[in-house]
Amino acid sequence: MKQLAAGELTVHIGSDEHKELFCRSFIDSHRPYDPRDWPWPDLDEMSLARLRAIPIWTLALEVEMGAGVMLAKFAKHEPDPLVREALELQAYEEDRHGRILQCMVDRYALKVEPNVPPQEPTRGAFIDFGYNECVDSFGGFGIFRLARDARILPEALTSLFVRVLVEEARHIVFFVNWVAWDRYRRGLRGAILQALPTLLSYGAAVMRRVKGGAEMQGGDNGQDTLDLFGDVLKDLTPARFVRACIEENDRYMAAFDPRLLRPRVIPALACFALALLESIERIRAAFRKPERRSTTG
Repeated sequence: MKQLAAGELTVHIGSDEHKELFCRSFIDSHRPYDPRDWPWPDLDEMSLARLRAIPIWTLALEVEMGAGVMLAKFAKHEPDPLVREALELQAYEEDRHGRILQCMVDRYALKVEPNVPPQEPTRGAFIDFGYNECVDSFGGFGIFRLARDARILPEALTSLFVRVLVEEARHIVFFVNWVAWDRYRRGLRGAILQALPTLLSYGAAVMRRVKGGAEMQGGDNGQDTLDLFGDVLKDLTPARFVRACIEENDRYMAAFDPRLLRPRVIPALACFALALLESIERIRAAFRKPERRSTTG
């Protein structure tokens, strides 16, 4: 089975040492806080309008609230005490993310109508959720960087959510190590045997997010959104967005012990997409007709 190396140290994926590493790394990096104690800033009318126009709040609240409950129940079925402790901690942090969103909803009167259907606390449910988080976090890293650079919302508000992105990075690193360890103990002990369910799970996660994005777009007022965000997003291109996702993902992943697995499929696909997008941009630039200068006789 694959080994993860750091200096002269090696960790065999699926071993007790691997379990100790990814669980202890996750547990020891937990930071206590209560979102009710955050310095939520007052927002001007434009910032409030932009915040309220972002269409993801209902879905985000549903995801976090449902995940916290599902994970807490799922953890009870884990026989390994250390893994169970880590799963319980992630359940707590997912629930806390829901409380962060609820604080924001209450503070800024966001219109949300969450409907959280009960989820069976199964291994399959956690795996689906984990791959969803890997996809969401990769895109979220880039979106947050671009939004912060463009000052779509005041820094006093966006800076509060840096710790949330750090926690999302911790969650996905914990998950990809947990799922590799879990599959190993179930007999999937070769790279190919692990790669096939990984690719299938990522494919399913991407399709779920494409479907969810189409549903949100269908209910959005495009003209209103353009009026609110057009000035700050006018220079955004697909290549710039993908580049931001890759750079921010690399930055967050660099903080972890090099012996730990990281999500690799989505970043690899993004690097391929970026190379293609940049090639298209160069071709278009080469064939773009130069502007003709006016002359006076």
